[in-house]
This record gives sequence, C-alpha cells and structure tokens, in this order.
Amino acid sequence: MTEFKEFAVKGNVIDLAVGVIIGGAFGKIVDSMVADVIMPLVSKIFGGLDFSNYYVALAGQAAGLPLAEAKKAGAVFAYGNFITVALNFVILAFIIFMMVKQINRLKRSEPEAAPAPTAEPEDVVLLREIRDALKK
Repeated sequence: MTEFKEFAVKGNVIDLAVGVIIGGAFGKIVDSMVADVIMPLVSKIFGGLDFSNYYVALAGQAAGLPLAEAKKAGAVFAYGNFITVALNFVILAFIIFMMVKQINRLKRSEPEAAPAPTAEPEDVVLLREIRDALKK
C-alpha cells in the first residue's frame, strides 16, 4: 500500500491526471466550436451543406431521410459524421500546435542564467605561478 501511495502522489501522475481532465474539457470546447461555429459557416459558404446528414443507406432506406431516422431503419455509412470528426481533429491538432509553438517561443525568450564561474584546475594555477616566477 505504501508503494502505491508513493506512486499515486508523484508529480508526474498528478500532472497526467490534470492533463487528461483538461484535455477532455478542451475536446468538448473544440467539438462545440466545430459543430456550432465552423460547420454552420462552411454550410453557408457552400450553399447549405450539412455534413452531419450525409450518408449512404445500406439497408434500403428511402432517400432524403435525416440521419437519425435512417439509422433507426437500418445500417448506414455516415461519411458526413466522419468529415465532421476529421475536421474536429484537424482544428484540435492546429490549436495544440499553436499552443506548443507559443510555449517554445516563451521558453526561448527567457534569459538564461549566466553559468557560475568554475574554479580553475589546480594544475593550471600552478603552471601560472611557475610562469610568473620565471618571469621575475
């Protein structure tokens, strides 16, 4: 039990848990952004396209049914939903790329601490003393 406690309270495990929770919430934000903001704009630009209702009926459903009704009637190949999910992924990947890029830029712009002066090796000090003694 002690070993498990040490593992569970390590910083890496807690950081990972926080990352997963934030990632889940961030995924919901991106889903909403795509479904509620981007896809309606894409639909408007391309003349009323609604990718979410694009499918191929595999069980002989009547043409023009909404996706939910077509699914109730049998199997469908819902490629419009795939397009939406793929678009979500591209947007999420781009946002994460931009975040990592900014973090790396901030890390590079931080001034690096000057390295502490290192003591010279003893043999160098002795050689300098010998040189100075010979000059005298």
